Amino acid sequence: MKEDARILVVDDEPMVCLALSNWLEEENYYANAVEDGPKAVAAVRDENWDIVLLDLRMPGMDGMEVLKQIKEIAPQTVVIMMTAYASIPGAVQAMKEGAYDYIVKPLDVDQLTLMLKRIVEHQQLITENILLRKRLTEQYEFEDIIGRSEPMQEVFDMIKAVTDTNATVLITGETGTGKELVARAIHSNSPQRYGPFVATSCGALPETLLESELFGYEKGAFTGADRTKKGRFELANGGTLFLDEVGDISMKTQIKLLRVLQERSFRRLGGTAPIEIDVRVISATNRDLVAVIEEGTFRSDLYYRLNVVTIHLPPLRERREDIPLLTAHFINKYNVEFSKSFDRVDRKAMDFMMDYHWPGNVRELENVIERALVIDQGPEVKVRHLPFCNIEMVPTEEPQSLHEVERLHIEKMLGRNDWNIAKTARLLKIDRTTLHKKIKKFGLERQQ
Repeated sequence: MKEDARILVVDDEPMVCLALSNWLEEENYYANAVEDGPKAVAAVRDENWDIVLLDLRMPGMDGMEVLKQIKEIAPQTVVIMMTAYASIPGAVQAMKEGAYDYIVKPLDVDQLTLMLKRIVEHQQLITENILLRKRLTEQYEFEDIIGRSEPMQEVFDMIKAVTDTNATVLITGETGTGKELVARAIHSNSPQRYGPFVATSCGALPETLLESELFGYEKGAFTGADRTKKGRFELANGGTLFLDEVGDISMKTQIKLLRVLQERSFRRLGGTAPIEIDVRVISATNRDLVAVIEEGTFRSDLYYRLNVVTIHLPPLRERREDIPLLTAHFINKYNVEFSKSFDRVDRKAMDFMMDYHWPGNVRELENVIERALVIDQGPEVKVRHLPFCNIEMVPTEEPQSLHEVERLHIEKMLGRNDWNIAKTARLLKIDRTTLHKKIKKFGLERQQ
């Protein structure tokens, strides 16, 4: 038998508990009953209940205290207060404390039937919305990478294509586009997913230190080597080694790296015995490696070893339609972290965010949202929260969208005409009302 909802009856009169629970089961609900407040709190703590029918007046712990504790334990549970005529003001107060509604004793069965039906239908709608959002999230999210734009859907397809192989992958893209996230997504969906994922930033280490980090060293290999140390290749054995900023590796280290990729073995610094490894190598760079090869600072044979499969991450300015989706994701993330309740972005702020060129890409967008939630209580991200709005917004390239082109042209025409609205509107071949609306829409202000 399908149960429409799980309902807990709480009343200090045993006959009320019995009659109500029997009736609820006849109406296709799962029902249970307890006769005092502490038992009710324990039942809510031990099991999930969709609805609680709670008597307001009970000896010992009264209904108001039970309500407060239920809302602390299970805030999503719907509580209906049951009260006598004389207790209606108390029931109203209970609603202020979080109760859904109240019903007067002796209970009107028809009224209760409609109330329960309304609650169940509402909860089913909420569940359907959650499932819909989950499906949309799954469609536009791969691991922690988010994007509904066509370039990002292509990235998702490439990740899925390489996960079942052992091929080396080269991830390209500007700083802040999420290259390590892609590497982790490949690893966590690959045959190596049960092995370690070891990340190394090649550009952050000098040549000598990078070699010892990658290959390890034997005790006494150099001054200060007072013990044997495993390198990143050894630590990643059976899993994935992620080499970030691989374009910054010195020519000497490139030769050693190439040998490891060819022979699947290496020697620690100061060591003589070869160490065999089974490691998938994923590398990333924000540089144009073909240009670096032409400059003579990167080996072409290493490039072809690393570049069996290339996944290119587009900059944020080339996937602007993902900005609202990413913004919502970061708002949810930092709401939880900072216990805030932001739920939207002001339209003018979103216009600025859509027009901004984002030199730091997704990482910069995340920092902007994190900053907004740190400095304010919400519930809305506003223009004043955007640090790039405190400087003159001059694009570093040609505007990408019609929205941006229109804003820049109107701003330029207003400046040329010393903000004479009538003259500017006439030159733009629009009326003054339309121009005023566009000034408000783009958040344009006259500079003093």
